Amino acid sequence: MTLTHPTRSSRRDVLRLAAASLASSSLLGQAQAPWPTKPVTVIVPFPAGGGTDAFARPLSAQFAKLTGKQLIIDNRGGAGGTVGASMAAKAPPDGYTLFMGAVHHAIAPSMYPKLDYDIEKDFVPLALLANVPQVLVVNPKLVPGDFKDFLAQVRKQPGRMNYASAGSGTSHHLAGELFKLQTQTFITHIPYRGAGPALGDLIAGNVEMMFDGLGSSAAHIKGGRIKALMVSGPKRNPAFPDVPCAAELGLPDYTVSTWYGLWAPKGAPADAQARIVDEVRRALATDELKAIWASNGAELGNLTPAQFGNFVSAEVKRWAGVVKTSGAKLD
Repeated sequence: MTLTHPTRSSRRDVLRLAAASLASSSLLGQAQAPWPTKPVTVIVPFPAGGGTDAFARPLSAQFAKLTGKQLIIDNRGGAGGTVGASMAAKAPPDGYTLFMGAVHHAIAPSMYPKLDYDIEKDFVPLALLANVPQVLVVNPKLVPGDFKDFLAQVRKQPGRMNYASAGSGTSHHLAGELFKLQTQTFITHIPYRGAGPALGDLIAGNVEMMFDGLGSSAAHIKGGRIKALMVSGPKRNPAFPDVPCAAELGLPDYTVSTWYGLWAPKGAPADAQARIVDEVRRALATDELKAIWASNGAELGNLTPAQFGNFVSAEVKRWAGVVKTSGAKLD
């Protein structure tokens, strides 16, 4: 029997195959590594200090406790939240960039005719996080008295009072337009780059009033820096039982709420999506977040990703009707 020794070239082939096999095994191990293996970024499309931040930051803290990984808040304000949404839609769909949007992003398709993203087609819905009613807040030094006094003043001097918003096309803006429509009054819209800057000017006395989500106004109302005259909808909010609701004040159809949700760019890995949904549910079930949500007058979201997607689609259609009826336009 004759033994043959491997040639130099055949030895090179064997080594090359072995190296390829090791590389393949390494890549497979990386692909199967559990999510998350590094910090996760959440694009918040408004400046710090607004309603989105009021829920994003507590959620971020709980996420870090539950997963051991940071949830980094990246505030990207501008154009009623559409600048940050556009950035998020174009982010790599690897599960490490998420988007925390709000009702404003269901309004935007009817207000911004040239959006370069589609909230229903370019994102994967993950979770409805919170739902809060809008509240009419005023600077108490500029607007003394109760809602009846305020309404009399608005009617006496049409257009003199200014209302701040988080930007054109946001729920703050549309809430003001609905108020004008249902009360047959005229107030002047002043858009800002987010609820935080708008609230800052309201507190400073540079504008008289604002229609804001309770999430961002709650602390300022409790601190006496601004005064709540009315909460939208058919009932009072448990966190502010002394503030009358719209129905009590003769506006039974004035119902505006601000909701906040979490999305991933379309194409994000299914395992990452599932883990995000699970961790968000765990976070929302903690006593810490329940207490924060309650103090902000918010209801917890309790929808599956599919239900949240259907909810967003319904909101897009609903707000299209409101925009058409009110005649709201970009300022």
